This record gives sequence, structure tokens and C-alpha cells, in this order.
Amino acid sequence: MTTDTNNLTNGFRTNVDYKQLVEVLGDALVVADASGVIRLWNAAAERLFGFTNAEALGNSLDLIIPERLRARHWAGYEKAMASGNTRYNRALLRVPAVTKNGRPLSISFTVAILFGAERKVTGIVAVIRDDTRQFSEERVLHKIFAEADELRKALA
Repeated sequence: MTTDTNNLTNGFRTNVDYKQLVEVLGDALVVADASGVIRLWNAAAERLFGFTNAEALGNSLDLIIPERLRARHWAGYEKAMASGNTRYNRALLRVPAVTKNGRPLSISFTVAILFGAERKVTGIVAVIRDDTRQFSEERVLHKIFAEADELRKALA
């Protein structure tokens, strides 16, 4: 990627090195082609999932999808690639994932379909962050609330 001069919506002009932009993001940025092969994997994705850029590029998204969820994932992925639409457009999704060493993660991400010439679907981009700690804390809170509700019912 090269440095481009862009007009920003606020009227300022700036030089943006898109490669540097992708690499300095704190969130993982993953781009996969229409068949689900990883084509872009930034430094944050390396830190989050444990796979180096060399290990991830050219491989399937199965690297980070828990085996028990793959059939469901691919059914939705293929539908999105065929239609050019995803029902999750701009929604924050929360799903399980897995690291290189097999450690389970809870991730939050947004996803968008990418298009090439003549609006042909070329793939998908996801911006991902680790949500494991928040998910675990929410599970504990749900358990506490459920126990408190049971106690309240027993005392009523």
C-alpha cells in the first residue's frame, strides 16, 4: 500500500500511509477473500490469535473458528458471499474463537462485505477485539442475579 493524499470530509488534506494505519491499529484487522482464505492479517491479529502473518495468510478462517461452530459459520459466510449482504452489517457481534494454542476466546467484531469491479463480492473485512474478560464478568453477574432471584423467590 502506498501513501495517498485524500480529501477528508472536514475539508482538511492529509497523507495517509494505509499499510502503517492497518499495522498500528489496536484491534485485529482480518480480510478474507470470497472463499474464506485470509488475505490480510495485521499485527493486532497476531497478538490476539497467536498466528504470525506468515502462518495466517493463505489459510482458511478455520484457524480461529472453533471446530464445533465451523459448519454454521461457513453456511452464513457462503450465503453472504453469494448475496453480497450480511444481516450483521455494522452490528457488533460476539462469538467464540480460538487461539493458535487452542485457548478459547470471546471476541467482539464488526464485519463488512468487500466489493471489486462491477460490485462483485471479493471478500470480507472484520475488525476484532478480545472480549473474553468482559464476557466472563457478565457470566458471573448473570449467575449472581439468577441466584439472587432464586433466593428472593424462596423468601417470598
